[in-house]
Amino acid sequence: MSLPDASPDNAARCGPFFVVLNAGSGRHNSDEQQALIARVFAEGGREFEFLLIDDPARINAVARRAVELAQSRQGVVVAAGGDGTINAVASVVLPSGCPFGVLPQGTFNYFGRVHGIPQDTAAATRALLGASMEAVQAGQVNGRLFLVNASLGLYPQLLEDREAWKAQLGRSRLVAFLSGIATVLQSRKQLHLQIESGGKAVALRTPTLFVGNNHLQLSRVGIDAEQTQAVEQGQLAAIVVRPIGTLALFGLLMRGLLGQLGEAENIDSFSFRRLTVTPRGLKRIKVATDGEIAWMRPPLVFEIAAQPLLLLVPAPADRVEVA
Repeated sequence: MSLPDASPDNAARCGPFFVVLNAGSGRHNSDEQQALIARVFAEGGREFEFLLIDDPARINAVARRAVELAQSRQGVVVAAGGDGTINAVASVVLPSGCPFGVLPQGTFNYFGRVHGIPQDTAAATRALLGASMEAVQAGQVNGRLFLVNASLGLYPQLLEDREAWKAQLGRSRLVAFLSGIATVLQSRKQLHLQIESGGKAVALRTPTLFVGNNHLQLSRVGIDAEQTQAVEQGQLAAIVVRPIGTLALFGLLMRGLLGQLGEAENIDSFSFRRLTVTPRGLKRIKVATDGEIAWMRPPLVFEIAAQPLLLLVPAPADRVEVA
């Protein structure tokens, strides 16, 4: 008697989907989204089960339960939510070796978009039915995963302020833009960093250090092709802002919105596989990973994760190409 195929490839093709659904992501009604996802999976003849996140503090516990089910039943863990939800679930999935699917429901959805995953929930759900598995690069900082970006300094403050504005005014790109302007106009801090990569060390001052793991986001803000290509070829890209005043920072924000950041004289960028960053005089520092803020103890080690994420990517006919 032959044993059933328990490989990740087989799980991706015909295993059950265990959907971790964040009821608070994006602008969608979670009950309607759940019913829609269920209908598409049922019509496609695939087993599925929902694991709902009713409290953000329980997201890791819910993701661990999804992984346990996927491992025991040779299935796929699916994250339905924005980049932060996807990051949290992927952090649990990565060491398990389980296949991972995504139903983007956030505002920007850079991770889903860069892999051709439709932004419409029904289309993304249908795409999972015919998807194939692909090994996708993950970044880490002090062991914490990031799929899109990680940062310290001004950028985490921008994210914190943006969430505060969204809590009052709702989620939209306009609210994100206005909150960004307000943060930049109030910014005064400079970080003193010692950075080391490839055996070379340098000291610098900067209001922010940004590390990108998503070539679509980098190209959208206008970072040069050399760095975006490096990310596509298995590296990470660092962006450092030189010490500048408030008006110059505002100018950089506008350049980023216009896709011209790489042309700015006050920007330095480089690619790497491992970068060690030590902030002077700080015992701990705020670090943002895919929009989520955490306190970390230096030194900060940014690197490519040793293990790739086994992502379900749409078949060519289901892919949504981005300009």
